[in-house]
Amino acid sequence: MLLRNIKNYRWLIVVLLFFATTINYLDRQIIGLLKPILEKEFSWTETDFAHIVMAFTAAYAVGLVSFGWLVDKIGTKLGYTITIIVWSVAGMLHAVARSAFGFGLARVGLGLGEAGNFPAAMKTVAEWFPKKERALATGFFNAGTSIGVVAALLIVPLILNYYGWQEVFWITGAFGFVWLIFWWIFYEVPSKQKRLSAEEYQYITSGQDVENNKSAISDPIKWQRLFMFPQTWAMIAGKGLIDPIYWFFLFWLPSFFSSTFSLDLKKPSLQLMIIYAATTIGSIGGGYLSSWLIKKGWPVLKARKTVLIIFALLEVSIILAQFAKEAWVAVALISLAVAAHQAWATNVFTMASDMFPTEAVSSVVGIAGMAGAIGGILFPILIGSLLDTYKAAGNLSGGYHLIFTICGFTYLIAWTIIHLLTRKSEKVNLDELK
Repeated sequence: MLLRNIKNYRWLIVVLLFFATTINYLDRQIIGLLKPILEKEFSWTETDFAHIVMAFTAAYAVGLVSFGWLVDKIGTKLGYTITIIVWSVAGMLHAVARSAFGFGLARVGLGLGEAGNFPAAMKTVAEWFPKKERALATGFFNAGTSIGVVAALLIVPLILNYYGWQEVFWITGAFGFVWLIFWWIFYEVPSKQKRLSAEEYQYITSGQDVENNKSAISDPIKWQRLFMFPQTWAMIAGKGLIDPIYWFFLFWLPSFFSSTFSLDLKKPSLQLMIIYAATTIGSIGGGYLSSWLIKKGWPVLKARKTVLIIFALLEVSIILAQFAKEAWVAVALISLAVAAHQAWATNVFTMASDMFPTEAVSSVVGIAGMAGAIGGILFPILIGSLLDTYKAAGNLSGGYHLIFTICGFTYLIAWTIIHLLTRKSEKVNLDELK
């Protein structure tokens, strides 16, 4: 009865998306935290672990496109259900793996399933929110990426204190099924949601260009036609050039602090927790800023691109990290950088719903995400090569400094490409996709 009286039911939906994203990033971080234990038990080499990581990333790239298409075809409720079942089962199957190949197979399943989270979440936001609130809603659920990482840093050691590494996978894998119960109880598209008041339904639909709140579309879009539009390539640039940098922040920062500031990675790290927690501020703040500009009367795309250039300029500060002599100075600079990244990611995600009809949002996010995942495969090759070269010369820190410089300027390059491809500020018409 209480839920029937919620004034802003759409924000309950955001809470569901937030927890799904949190579980998503919690599950993907576990193997990195268990790496020392698993290496010892199964005699892995660094190459073995690299192959396991690449298996996940490659599957993630394929899954983004596949689930992006599937969610647009069958709808958000069923599409999200399938993706979380796939990744939760795959997460639990890590517990029965007994070789690098077995873990690699489990990672493939995890990558395929987890890839569906963002296409499904963004389509849900497009269905449930008017344009002026979409970036803020995206910022809230996208904050789950950082909360998931921090949660992994806390939950994994706690489980290991009482059980073994197998139980880590069994227990965390079950979180997705708990979430699924709430999803099926509380979620439905607005036109079918009986708990939604008439006033809120009107508010949601009045801020949307196209009203299509069906569970699936009867006349599906022609997926390949998406590549004919510059707006699609703007999304590809915004994700393809920038996502690999976040993968670097995610997987190499512990090693950077260990080699540069002698951080003990065997203990919970307050420094890393602060850095990853800072992404929450950026995610919500970036979404709030563009939503605020739109409410002030700014054209939607102008507001998004203005926020993108602001955070692209802030990202240049990461270059200063190479001059930090104290660990906490580096923490401050890198926290600013990762916060700026999440603000960027929030607005790029939201641009998909600005430039495309709701029926195509999931597919576009999937395509753009695939570009980011491919970059996430290629960029580590450059990182490894640079760090090995500098390490051989006895100057490992110099390798990190060069990488930070590359990261600092890439956002400005990506913004320039996005701006040039979206100068007309036109939204793709649904009829053009059929």
